[in-house]
Amino acid sequence: MSAEPAVLEANLAFYRAFQTKNMEAMSEIWSKGINTLCIHPGRKILKGWEEIRPSWQQIFRVTTTLEIEIQITASESIGNLAYIVLIEKVTQTSNGRKNQSLSNATNLFENMGGKWYLIHHHGSPILR
Repeated sequence: MSAEPAVLEANLAFYRAFQTKNMEAMSEIWSKGINTLCIHPGRKILKGWEEIRPSWQQIFRVTTTLEIEIQITASESIGNLAYIVLIEKVTQTSNGRKNQSLSNATNLFENMGGKWYLIHHHGSPILR
């Protein structure tokens, strides 16, 4: 069973905010709960929006351009929770250098008040 369209749209909103370095849009998609988690590839666990927000601000600050391609490998909605498992191909330009990385990622969403919010993002590098 795949995730419902509203969850898939919330996932796309996350990646649009990421690719366009839009902090306001990024803030709108994330849950502000204290148990919200983010694990960037190769980084420590960030817990709660107060720790997660600065990590995205830093990524956006040091990045000139971002191109992101995603390939969903699994998704499901069960009640107020949903997950999306995917492969991220991120091409990032920073300090005049272009880097490309592949990650397996899992995004967990929770429906609160009729809207899907990201409650967990975990990226794990794919080593070539």
